[in-house]
Amino acid sequence: MEKPKLFETTKSFIWTIIFLVVLLLLRLFFEYQSYQNFISKPFYYTYAKVLTSYEKSKNKKHYRVLKLCSKKGLIFYTTTHKKNDFSHKRLRLQLFPNKSISFKSYLGTFYVKCRIKKVQTAPETFKDTLLAKVGSQHQNSSLQSFYNAIFFAMPITKELRDRISMLGVSHLVALSGFHLGILWGLVYGLLLLLYRPLQQRFFPYRHALFDVGLIAMIFLGSYLWFVDFPPSLVRSYAMVLVGWIVLLLGIELLSFRFLTTIILTLLVLFPSLLVSLGFWLSVAGVFYIFLLLHYVKAFNKWMITLFFIPFGIFILMLPVVHTIFGVITPYQLLSPVLSLLFIPFYPLVMVLHLLGLGDLFDTVLTWLFALPQESEEKLLPLWAMVGYVGISLGAIWHRKLFYLLIGTAVGYGVYLFLL
Repeated sequence: MEKPKLFETTKSFIWTIIFLVVLLLLRLFFEYQSYQNFISKPFYYTYAKVLTSYEKSKNKKHYRVLKLCSKKGLIFYTTTHKKNDFSHKRLRLQLFPNKSISFKSYLGTFYVKCRIKKVQTAPETFKDTLLAKVGSQHQNSSLQSFYNAIFFAMPITKELRDRISMLGVSHLVALSGFHLGILWGLVYGLLLLLYRPLQQRFFPYRHALFDVGLIAMIFLGSYLWFVDFPPSLVRSYAMVLVGWIVLLLGIELLSFRFLTTIILTLLVLFPSLLVSLGFWLSVAGVFYIFLLLHYVKAFNKWMITLFFIPFGIFILMLPVVHTIFGVITPYQLLSPVLSLLFIPFYPLVMVLHLLGLGDLFDTVLTWLFALPQESEEKLLPLWAMVGYVGISLGAIWHRKLFYLLIGTAVGYGVYLFLL
């Protein structure tokens, strides 16, 4: 029996989209008013938490770059010539905003001159204790950075970021919907094993998807709070939450109309996503998953899970990714296999760190991160990307365009890695 659609008619879908677009424009209007108030002030006092701190030099002069998050959630960069260690610090700042800060930058991340008025040590939290516990299990600083990134959404070192980029696995390190999906499957699966016998004996009338799903969503929400609500994880949690509700209602989930509605809803809730590169890459990834499932759903589910999704997404995303990031190495061809291996690896290393055995894979990971030594740059022109997006959208309705899309992506992959 076919599941009911989210929108029974095209007309209801169009009106919903118009409503969401109007809400988005209203949100942007109010954000713009806040932006105008911000840049019109000669100075502005705030407290801010130091997210990252690193040293740079220019003309033989050294200075420190700080990435900060204000009490109101503004993310911005500033520089200082102070040589203090700003790790785990909370700063009282005097900001000097001006009209060089664009509205686009204000929504995302911008640079602003500051004067540090006070430096406070941030109170140590349970998260800091866990960060130290995880770090103490590794001698290599890159591995400390890697595990703290995939567990607690901490920023990674520049050296490790470059290595991971050359391996083509940046999506595995930045906490996202992929990680939430693994955690959801783990938590939901384990709870279901305990729930089923109890349900059959005491409450056969209960709905497992609601009861177990609710506990799993509370767990994921608690994890989101624990890692300080990183934007990439917030939007992923919102998508998982809506997906769970849609499943409860028995409505068709794998629908491009549903995806469009979710994207616009997220933009209304979080207007800063409009200028978030990570968000649009996530949207592209989910779109191509939907597109693949649209055409290969008749195949065996294991074939879809182990072949079509990991390898198909890797190929289809190549033109998208290489419009923005030009780094190419042959080791990026390992990306689909590493993505599959990461699914059991992620929960396994969580358990190993709880047992104090977190260094079990250190030798393998050190070897893996050291594989790529050199890279080259190849960027896809913007006009070609626009054409590729057009074919991608057309492939929703036309199977021949889907085959053309696959052929184009494969051809571009041959150009990247073999020519």
